[in-house]
Amino acid sequence: MITTIALSFGALFLAELGDKSQLMALTFALRYRWWIVLSGITLASVLVNLVAVGVGHFLGAALPTEVMAVVTGVTLIGVGLWTLRDLGANEPETEPGPEPRSHTRAFLMVVSAFVLAELGDRTMFATIALAADRPWIAVWLGAAAGMVAAGALAIGVGIAVGKRVPEQLLATGSALLFLYLGAATLLEAAGLGAVAGYALAAGVPAAGAAVLWLRAARRARSVTGGNGSEQVAAAADQGQQRRAQRA
Repeated sequence: MITTIALSFGALFLAELGDKSQLMALTFALRYRWWIVLSGITLASVLVNLVAVGVGHFLGAALPTEVMAVVTGVTLIGVGLWTLRDLGANEPETEPGPEPRSHTRAFLMVVSAFVLAELGDRTMFATIALAADRPWIAVWLGAAAGMVAAGALAIGVGIAVGKRVPEQLLATGSALLFLYLGAATLLEAAGLGAVAGYALAAGVPAAGAAVLWLRAARRARSVTGGNGSEQVAAAADQGQQRRAQRA
């Protein structure tokens, strides 16, 4: 049983390296606290691998991979747009800390995104293959631990990056990365292939970056215009005061 756990752990850990799930973990770590992301990945890994070693084979036959890819792509784009909305609503003042509700929302977002991303993914079928002729409990434990370890590695990278990059830039980058992953998943599901899908998907975050730049430029112009009006009003007040003194 220990051998099966070790085999499943190694297989899933290696399969997750460089996968979109690990990139998602890194992106979530740039936006939310590490323990929220890690706990969400842990729950998602337990659920997905339980499905894989149990009824995963029949579920995979019943649900086409293209359908799951479309659902995953739409979810990732939704997360990216949600992040952009929160970014635009943020005030420049720093807040004392996120409320408990925001922790719950972030946790549920991580769990749902990872479950949808892993259903029908290659790692799920790898777990099914391992469980075909091995103890399912051992495969389940090893596979879940391997996925969590790969996610923890990505979270560590995200924390290291987060200490050196401004929070506003991190939020913008994570939102654009979610848009990119979602668009690439949808294009790949449309039959364009992985290379073409990931290449064409670059236009989506580029458009998002352009929108953010235009919004920032408009805000800067409005601030500059407001300052100019205030300066004119102040000069007028000073002129009135001088005339009153001369009178």
